[in-house]
Amino acid sequence: MPQTVFAPWDDPNEKPLISFQRVTKRFGDFTAIDDISLDIFSREFFALLGPSGCGKTTLMRMLAGFETPTEGKIFLAGQDIAPVPPNKRAVNMMFQSYALFPHLTVWDNIAFGLKREGKDKDAIEARVNEMLKLTRLEKFKSRKPHQISGGQRQRVALARSLAKAPKLLLLDEPLGALDAKLRQDTQFELVDIQEKTGTTFVIVTHDQEEAMTVASRVAVMDEGKLMQVSTPDRIYESPDSVYVADFIGDVNIIEGRAHQTGDNVQVIWAEGQPPLMAKTQKDFSLDQQCWLAIRPEKVAISAERPQAPNTLRGRILDIAYLGNISTYHVELPTGHVIKAQEANTRRIARRSFTWEDEVWLSWTDTAGVLLDR
Repeated sequence: MPQTVFAPWDDPNEKPLISFQRVTKRFGDFTAIDDISLDIFSREFFALLGPSGCGKTTLMRMLAGFETPTEGKIFLAGQDIAPVPPNKRAVNMMFQSYALFPHLTVWDNIAFGLKREGKDKDAIEARVNEMLKLTRLEKFKSRKPHQISGGQRQRVALARSLAKAPKLLLLDEPLGALDAKLRQDTQFELVDIQEKTGTTFVIVTHDQEEAMTVASRVAVMDEGKLMQVSTPDRIYESPDSVYVADFIGDVNIIEGRAHQTGDNVQVIWAEGQPPLMAKTQKDFSLDQQCWLAIRPEKVAISAERPQAPNTLRGRILDIAYLGNISTYHVELPTGHVIKAQEANTRRIARRSFTWEDEVWLSWTDTAGVLLDR
C-alpha cells in the first residue's frame, strides 16, 4: 500500500492542536511578537527558526505558560490556555541546559515527574522502562548525569520530558550543547522518537540545517513576525522573500528590474550586461524592482561558453573546498560575486579550475526564483 503523505495543514477538515490567533506580546515599549496567527497540528514536528531576538523563544514560552499574550488568544486542543497554569497544561518543556538532577540516577531523573504526580509504583516502573528503551538508555539507568556523555544526558532529558505523555513537547535549542557530528546523529534520533511516540514537538532553533532536517514544517521568523510557514523543501526551493531565501542555505541574490512577457521575465541588472532570463508565476509591472535568487548548486561552471538561457563570464576569486563539494566564488566584470557549486566526484588534484581562471557560469531560466520583496 502506498504510504499516505502526512500533511494535515493541507486538509481543511483537520483541526489544529495549537492555534495562535492574532497574538501580540509586548515587554514595555518593545514588541517581541507582532500580531501572529499560526496553526500547528497534532503529531507535527514543528520548527520555529530565526536569528537571536526574532521572538521564537517568546512564542514558545507563551505556549508553556511562562508568558501571557498582551493581545490575542492561544488555543490548545480547542481550549483557551490563558487561564491554565503551566503545571496544569498538557505541555512539557525541555530546556537547553537539560536541568537534570545531579544527585539522582538516570532512572530516578526520568521517574521524577511521575512520582510527583503520585502514580503507583508499578505504573512508574513500566513507564520509565519504556522511556529507557525508547531512548536506548537501559544500560545507563543506574548512572548519575556526570557519568554519561552530553548526548546521553540529552536523551535522559528527553525521556523525562516524554514520561508524562504530554500532548505537546517544547524543545528550546535542545542540541545546542552537542558537537557537530553528535548533533547530526541526535537530530535523526529525535525524529525517530517523535514518530514513535506521536507526540507533537515544537522546536526552537537558530540552526537552519537542524530545522530542515527534523521538521515537518518550518516557521521562519524575523522581528516578531512570521516571514514564511511551509515544509522545508518549499522554503528552500520556493522562498517567498529575499529574507527567507537568504536565511536558508547559501544563495546568490541579483537585484534588477523586471520586464515581463507572460511567464517569461527579462531581468535588467547591470550596465552593459545581457538581461537574465527567468520564469515566474508572479506578475511584475514594467521596470518593477525584483530580486533573482539562485542556489549555488544550480549554477554550472565551465571553461567553454555553454548553450544556456543565462551565461556570464567571470574570474575565480576564491574556492571553498568542503570535501564532497567545492564552492567557486566567481567575480563578474560588474563587481558582482556569484557562487557556483560542484560535486567533487574526482580527486582534488584533478580539479578542472583554479584561482584566477576565466570561466563561464550558466543556469536555466527555471533555476532561480524571482522575488518581489
